[in-house]
Amino acid sequence: MGSWIEILGYGGTVEEGVEDSHQWPRSHFFLLYTLLVASFLICCHCTEERKVHIVYMGEKPKGGFAAKSMHHSILEAALGSSSGAKESLVYSYGRSFNGFAARLTDKEATRIQEMDGVVSVLPNTIIKLHTTKSWDFMGLTLGGTVRFPSEGDVIVGLLDTGIWPESDSFSDKDMGPPPAKWKGICQGSNFTCNNKIIGGRYYNSEGIYASTDFKSPRDSEGHGTHTSSTAAGALVPDTSYFGLAFGTARGGVPKARIAMYKVCWSFGCASADILAAFDDAIADGVDILSVSLGGPPRPFFDDPIAIGSFHAMKNGILTANSAGNSGPDPRTVSNVAPWTITVAASSIDRKFIAKVALGNGQIFIGNSINRFALVGTYSLIYGGGAPNISAGASGDISKYCFPGSLNSYKTEHKIVLCDSISDGSGVLMAHGLGVIMSDSEYSDLAFSYPLPATVISVEDGAQILAYIQSTSNPFATILRGETIEDVMAPTVVSFSSRGPNTVVPDMLKPDLTAPGVDILAAWSPVAPPSVSEDDPLRVKYNVISGTSMSCPHVSGAAAYIKSAHPGWSPAAIKSALMTTATVMDPRKNADAEFAYGAGQIDPRQALTPGLIFDASEKDYVDFLCKQGYNTSTLRLVTGDSSTCPNTTTIGNAWGLNYPSFALSVIDGQRILGVFPRTVTNVGAPNSTYYASWAAPYPLTVSVTPSVLSFSSVGETKSFTVTVRGGAISQQFISGYIVWRDATHTVRMPLVVYTTLPPDDDEPMAARVRRSFDGSSRHHNNGILGAN
Repeated sequence: MGSWIEILGYGGTVEEGVEDSHQWPRSHFFLLYTLLVASFLICCHCTEERKVHIVYMGEKPKGGFAAKSMHHSILEAALGSSSGAKESLVYSYGRSFNGFAARLTDKEATRIQEMDGVVSVLPNTIIKLHTTKSWDFMGLTLGGTVRFPSEGDVIVGLLDTGIWPESDSFSDKDMGPPPAKWKGICQGSNFTCNNKIIGGRYYNSEGIYASTDFKSPRDSEGHGTHTSSTAAGALVPDTSYFGLAFGTARGGVPKARIAMYKVCWSFGCASADILAAFDDAIADGVDILSVSLGGPPRPFFDDPIAIGSFHAMKNGILTANSAGNSGPDPRTVSNVAPWTITVAASSIDRKFIAKVALGNGQIFIGNSINRFALVGTYSLIYGGGAPNISAGASGDISKYCFPGSLNSYKTEHKIVLCDSISDGSGVLMAHGLGVIMSDSEYSDLAFSYPLPATVISVEDGAQILAYIQSTSNPFATILRGETIEDVMAPTVVSFSSRGPNTVVPDMLKPDLTAPGVDILAAWSPVAPPSVSEDDPLRVKYNVISGTSMSCPHVSGAAAYIKSAHPGWSPAAIKSALMTTATVMDPRKNADAEFAYGAGQIDPRQALTPGLIFDASEKDYVDFLCKQGYNTSTLRLVTGDSSTCPNTTTIGNAWGLNYPSFALSVIDGQRILGVFPRTVTNVGAPNSTYYASWAAPYPLTVSVTPSVLSFSSVGETKSFTVTVRGGAISQQFISGYIVWRDATHTVRMPLVVYTTLPPDDDEPMAARVRRSFDGSSRHHNNGILGAN
């Protein structure tokens, strides 16, 4: 850890009796000392500071109950003051589940945690936010897709940064009034709803507002407008980003309704607000929830998204979650609750590029959404050759083009070659005209910038530098952006978070993948469109990437299935999407199933999956018993007489009726996993399915029975998958199980991987977190066993 001077940002060393231009003046040391003492005194009282906490109490009591009165009584008992309790209360959750948010000291929070009826007390953490062609790429084409009359009855709720209601993507042309089931509101003085956007609420428990924030569901960030239009935006022809990605912008269900729950602001998304939004959305009557945000993996009832989505599931609502943007590192996937659908991000067959033409005739292709069209050629300079010496920068610093590191006298009106990707602000600050960034970290996606820019490989950067050093007058130009076909698509993008699942190691997450790279959708016209917050340009449609963009594709696909099958459960919709997903090529996707789960969604195929793996609240309660949750806690969560059997094997997730199979094995031990499953026939009344499977050495797979015959729709049949094998070390092995009849293919991925031996009582999840690096990977090369 650095000295206090370094921590406060003043740098350098200070010697007795010495002052120079690189050191802080001695005359200011008294001020520094005063600040340090004040900081120390403040920290001494940190434990007494009241901060927002969430008190989760499970299912709301049956019959009528006065939530606010109950919560006030709890606070009064903890705080010892009726007036203090009233001032402390931030939210009273009681429309869909029981709990509240309040400003508490650490001692008060501990006191409440010990009270009867309390499941968990959580700090109010700040959670991060994680098209014209993407729906076509998945087969949901504009003219060739069957639409259902009930599409207009489907309501997609989004927890996000808000929405821009005047966007053409939210036109309610030819739409009737909202469904009669709708109980939501349109909140805020500068926000209006229509028959497309039928509800809007906003939440801010921290009370922090930036100058750009709207105190309403109106979007100042762009993110929520983008996700909303991706999931359920209306058809908007002739849309593009400055001529790039030209086409008709639309969501997966253009006639569905949208309800926005604004929980994210310029500072992030507070967990107390997220839980309040779930409470409202469930009671308002949404059908699908799209949540493109998340934090690190946590135990389920310490995670506001897992809590809210559990109660959504109880009420027949499927929650789609983004997997996170922390890839390609393993064990980074978030939002892993089994009652949600966790979505990775993959590419589509369109790639944005911007070429660099050098004075010697060489042309290099880079990744960029470059809206600028330079006329002619311009002088080219290497950032490492233009250090701002007066600011203490050397060439070793200026080559990265950090803000303030470049000499503007040398870079003004020139194109600058930099050895790192950035937002371009360093070159803009130095009055540069354009920037060529040499960096291989983001080779599979593109960004837009506030100046002419492109990102090339490190190898191409070395060639451009060699050209600069070979002539006294190097010059170049950056051509306007264009789109080309990406023949490798779909591939999981590098930033998409990967498994294995650190909360439940024997459950495969992410569940599947969807387009999340370079997606064009509606945008807030007050938000900058590029990676630079200082970009003055404003647009109505923008191109961005993230698992935040893939999540609403699944939300839209789920809403599409809901419009065709209104009575299907959340688990049934999820199963249909997973078992009909397009199989991904592990040779093109690092980490295989830990990157893409069951594969990329195919919404049209998901309409007729043949068989589904259904699951109810009871199934998830049984699963939670096996994860170590006790009867008293689960009874609070469910509000009924749920009981965990005394014979429960803690840590086992094999018995949940899930449409995938995962088995973690202690390194060096033999493989054995037994997975009971039950499928429901949603295809032809009289149908027979035959099992086949693929699994590489040393796995042996059996499916019993291997033939399932159905005589009616809705009939259920059970089978058991047994996976055996010899001892393995530091390996990841993948295969699959398939049920086929004359029409349908029902595919489920299978993964087996090793973890390190436990340290004493170390939980399995912790073992996974420290053991997965360096595992060798083996994938199926064909059917090794079939019946």
